Amino acid sequence: MRVPRLVWHRLVMLAAGLALVSGVSVAESHNLADYPLRLHIFKVSSHVHRRHGIVWWVDGDGRANLFENGNPAGIDFAYRCGDRFMDSSGYETYPARWKKPGETLVILTHRLGSDATEPCELKVDVKEFVYVGRNSEATEPPGVLKQWMADHHYDPEHGLNEPTAQ
Repeated sequence: MRVPRLVWHRLVMLAAGLALVSGVSVAESHNLADYPLRLHIFKVSSHVHRRHGIVWWVDGDGRANLFENGNPAGIDFAYRCGDRFMDSSGYETYPARWKKPGETLVILTHRLGSDATEPCELKVDVKEFVYVGRNSEATEPPGVLKQWMADHHYDPEHGLNEPTAQ
């Protein structure tokens, strides 16, 4: 069956547009091993941009703690991706890696309703503190959280994703 030229043109333009607005190159890795850092997202806001009923892109901002080489750091971020992603549930973290250290972080998200992964690029502002509390309503020095992590055997970078009771 032959696809009408107008339909074909619109599909090509849609694919090109999604690649451009997603902020992540098509060649970005989907391999979990390429994402050694972990990001615990306290809150994320999103605004869905649609065109002809199709999600064109999603942008927003949020607040999280980044775990890198055993050290936690608070970050604020802004993003523009192909789909929404959610706040972390419990102690859940997103796999992450630096694209530009201290400026751009790439996280690996799951497409909602699917097992497929999708990289998403975050523009970040790294803080001198970490966020604490249910909705990141408070901050504390990173050393306090690092000690709590040691006391509770919590190390999301190495698969210890649930703290032990103390």
